[in-house]
Amino acid sequence: MKKVCMLITDGFEEIEAVGTFALLRRGGLAVEVYSLLDQDATGRFGLTCTRLHPFSALKADAYDALVLPGGPEYKAIEASPKAQALIKTFMDNNKVVGAICAGPTILGRAGYLKGKNYTCFTAMNEDFGGTYHDDYAVTDGNLVTGKSAAATLEFSFALLELLAGKDTTDKTKKEIYYK
Repeated sequence: MKKVCMLITDGFEEIEAVGTFALLRRGGLAVEVYSLLDQDATGRFGLTCTRLHPFSALKADAYDALVLPGGPEYKAIEASPKAQALIKTFMDNNKVVGAICAGPTILGRAGYLKGKNYTCFTAMNEDFGGTYHDDYAVTDGNLVTGKSAAATLEFSFALLELLAGKDTTDKTKKEIYYK
C-alpha cells in the first residue's frame, strides 16, 4: 500500500486538506497528517485537527508522496528550513509531490517548477520558469498541482491515479457518483 504524508499548520485550507485526505484514503492509500508545529492545527475557517503526527518525527523515506494543501499556512511552510528540506528530499528522490492553491508557490519559489507544467491559485502565479495552465489540476511527471479549493476533487484524483492507478481512481470516482 502506498503511503502519503500531508504537512499542515495553522491556517491550512480545510477543503484542500480534508477533502484530499478523504479521497486518497477512500482510494486505499495510507495517509498520515503531520503538524509543522508538532501540535494541533487550526484551519483558516476554524476547524481544528487533533492527534496529528509531529513533524519532528517525520521520516521522508517511509512515504511515497508528499501533499501540501494551500491556505495562509503556505507562508509558515515556505519559511521553515525543515519543511524546505523535506520538500527537497521528495523532489530530489523523484517521489510524488502534490501541492494545491497556494502550495505550488512554495515549490515555484524554491525552483521546482522550472521547466514544469503546473497550476496554482491564479493571483499567486509568478514567473516560476515553467508553464502555467489555467486548469483545476496539472500533472507533470511525479508533480501534481491544483488551482484552488474548488479543484480539490480533480487534484485528489490526479494524485490517486499517479499513486494507485486509473482503475482504482475510476472505482473511487464511481463510489462517490463523480462524473
